Amino acid sequence: MRQLAALARTVRWYLRELTGEAEYDRYCERHRRHHPHAPTPTRREHQLLRSRQQESTAQGRCC
Repeated sequence: MRQLAALARTVRWYLRELTGEAEYDRYCERHRRHHPHAPTPTRREHQLLRSRQQESTAQGRCC
């Protein structure tokens, strides 16, 4: 039974990392540490900030 629970935790961790869901959690932790009095952005606000930052820092691409 313990092995099954450990496997389920591992699969959950993998899927959260794969989909980027864990990134928001890490961002919230870091934001609270560095800006304890500022409100934490919602998941949607975080996605908007992230996409704007990616668009503003264009990387060279082959195609």
